[in-house]
Amino acid sequence: MEARRQARARKDPPSVIASRVLGETFITIGVLMLLFVTYQLWYTNVLAQQEAGGAASNLQNRWDSGGDDRKAGAFSPGQGFAIMYIPKLDVKVPIAEGIDKHKVLDRGMVGHYADGKLKTAMPWDKKGNFAVAGHRNTHGEPFRYINRLDPGDEIIIETQRSFYTYEMASILPQTLPSNIDVIKPVPPGSGFTRPGRYITLTTCTPEFTSTYRMIVWGKMVDERARSEGKPDALVG
Repeated sequence: MEARRQARARKDPPSVIASRVLGETFITIGVLMLLFVTYQLWYTNVLAQQEAGGAASNLQNRWDSGGDDRKAGAFSPGQGFAIMYIPKLDVKVPIAEGIDKHKVLDRGMVGHYADGKLKTAMPWDKKGNFAVAGHRNTHGEPFRYINRLDPGDEIIIETQRSFYTYEMASILPQTLPSNIDVIKPVPPGSGFTRPGRYITLTTCTPEFTSTYRMIVWGKMVDERARSEGKPDALVG
């Protein structure tokens, strides 16, 4: 009897037990949050880069089998049709039709604005603004460092038949997502004053948020057939 009384006396009071359970719960939540952050910031990049790399290879294999460039709107949503290179940033990423988050952007690809009021030109059009969107963080983050581009830096688009080289012209560090004028044929604020062959890159800013958009504009300076070989910036 005395031993049982001493054992009961040694038992922790309810407040201590509750504190222990609460502490273990917080530790479990912390571990789960760490795993989620790791997934978002690292593993989504791994998956998206693998998928985007495969898509780029499939595109080039398909091009080597024949076919022609088509007009804007002729590609199915999510269908890849070009490859973008930004040599300064060591970026190589496939471009797909549309800017759907799940079908395009979260798969590590860059998306072409091609729907309704957001419909923009293709690189092979004689005039127009080829406008695209890409993630700045997670899911391959192809546009993470486009803020580091300077005027004259090259942005190259490869299609089945041609290479199109643009030179970065200007940047708008921050604007509202509702400002769709940035992808107009002659975008206000870009420095362009007349119709031409332009490119617009859009992404979210500040990093890890989607509060605003960052815009980079460029102007086409060269077009060459793939049969003539790669542009100098892609050689070596």
